[in-house]
Amino acid sequence: MPVSTEELKLQIVNAATGKFLGAPAEPGADGALVVRDFPAGGPSPYHWQLLPAQDDHAYVLRNADSGEVLDDPATANRAVRQATAAAGRRSQQWHLVPVDGEAGLYFIEGATDNAVLDLADADQDETRIVLREYDEAAPSQRWQLVPAEPERISDPVLRWALLDHWNGRRSWRLADSAALRPAPGATPSFSDMLLVLEQFGSDQDAGGWKSAGAGRRPSGQPVWWSGLGERFLADTTGAGRADIVGLKPAKGAVTSASQGDGTFDDEERLLHPPAPSPSPKDLWTLVDTTGDGRPDVVVLGADGVRLARQGEDGAFTAEGGEAALKAFGHGQEAGGWLADKHPRFLADTTGNGRLDIVGCHDDGVWISLQDEEGHFAPLADEAVLKAFGHGQDAGGWLADKHPRFLADTTGNGRPDIVGCHDDGVWISLQDEEGHFAEPLYVLDHFGVDQGWSSAEEHPRFLLRTTDGEAADIVGFGPQGVVVARGRGDGTFEPAKLVLNDFGTAQGWTTGKHLRFLADVTGDGKPDIVGFGNEGVWVSHNTGDGQFEQAQLVCRGFGYHDAAGAWRVDRHPRFLADITGDGRVDIVGFGGPGVYVARNLHRRFRTR
Repeated sequence: MPVSTEELKLQIVNAATGKFLGAPAEPGADGALVVRDFPAGGPSPYHWQLLPAQDDHAYVLRNADSGEVLDDPATANRAVRQATAAAGRRSQQWHLVPVDGEAGLYFIEGATDNAVLDLADADQDETRIVLREYDEAAPSQRWQLVPAEPERISDPVLRWALLDHWNGRRSWRLADSAALRPAPGATPSFSDMLLVLEQFGSDQDAGGWKSAGAGRRPSGQPVWWSGLGERFLADTTGAGRADIVGLKPAKGAVTSASQGDGTFDDEERLLHPPAPSPSPKDLWTLVDTTGDGRPDVVVLGADGVRLARQGEDGAFTAEGGEAALKAFGHGQEAGGWLADKHPRFLADTTGNGRLDIVGCHDDGVWISLQDEEGHFAPLADEAVLKAFGHGQDAGGWLADKHPRFLADTTGNGRPDIVGCHDDGVWISLQDEEGHFAEPLYVLDHFGVDQGWSSAEEHPRFLLRTTDGEAADIVGFGPQGVVVARGRGDGTFEPAKLVLNDFGTAQGWTTGKHLRFLADVTGDGKPDIVGFGNEGVWVSHNTGDGQFEQAQLVCRGFGYHDAAGAWRVDRHPRFLADITGDGRVDIVGFGGPGVYVARNLHRRFRTR
């Protein structure tokens, strides 16, 4: 997505010398500016922001580091300085005029008398900036505006809209563009978006699918719960390919199997009949609970947990599923668990290869262990941990504000409980006996108090981003992507902004856009994938806790009309391997049906 003018940070470079605009090596009290070299390890060149002025199509050039602005003090030597901003002051307003025939080069013209920035003496190592009359042939009056790392923009040079002024001069204002930025490095690419199945769509001719359930949106957890009327992807046969699964209130779970080439069966088949007395509050998932390589249907219904296992013939046992546990359900007899209050997880808490059921109720954390026979143990008389719950006595954790996770943060093979509350990150470590310790406050970040206002607006994930054993925290915060590396002992390094992208400051909002972490390249490390305005953006994991600048890899599945006009509340989109090659593809449920963009697992260069 193009970075807005106000958010974009730029370095200003003199075209004649290749040197950066900044402070002198020994700054003076007058705030004078110079161009000079800035060696590595020392002070950096200033980062500038272009703020539209109210009048005359001009800009205020603001120092993003100090907050001061470029100013013409009208002194005898016409030396330019930086000074405190004053609203409406003409001496602090500038026009940007392109150099004819020189892409990416500009004159920076003062709004008061149309003089332009120039060098007092281009031959000096450090020379002051002055204002002079235009000289179309003077290289010293030409400037480049270079995006400063780690800001991502989408263009090889900034694009501008032409503006004409009363005095005959022309200036240019930044304009949005979805053009790709050429990159010599490698980024995985996807095919064009193709309609592969005219079913499972929101249009009436494609089935009229409309979510009526209470399922939660994808987050950092490995298992997704879906409600009646929803569609998702899952390996229904154990073949290593994701199939389409849809939940019909009257019919149950239906599927269209992957053909292995990016397409699906034209005819849907019944996967599993509905549970008794199906309800919009029921939550479904399809996951291998026993480790035998075959998926099972798990339903959280009014009467508790219902389970249907898949036999060797591919059929699921027990029509409607067997009652596996009278708990974790939305009926009062099963505990009164509500989707908007009480998160529930399927996770191997003991390291025996079988999934257990973990839930956070009003009074804390409850666990039902699965034994070797596939039976789930009844719940104990009280919560295993009186924390991470909805009630005030258990911490006042709210599902829409405080995400909770199960992940191994110590490398002992047992998951710990991690949550992001108002004040930051809390953790309860699990010991070798399966006991959870009292929660510890381990990080003052990723909380509501630090600007992470909601679980949906600022998704957070807990997973390994490097070759290390410990899980890291990755979040899409107000300013971009933030990572806190796990130390392997249940604590985390200080959170660090690693990418100025995919955040609300760059225009990403939960009402329009989706953001995921998924292994796009097949190297075992999660990459960032965002469904933005223009299409799908990928930021590749560099393997050291950092992420590359984002690249537009598919001009589809996006919010803008040119990218398909996809909407979060109507058009689910997923990253799943539908071919069995070990790399995720893009699958979306649009109006007419199912769209796919194949992962081409090749490098690309932009046009």
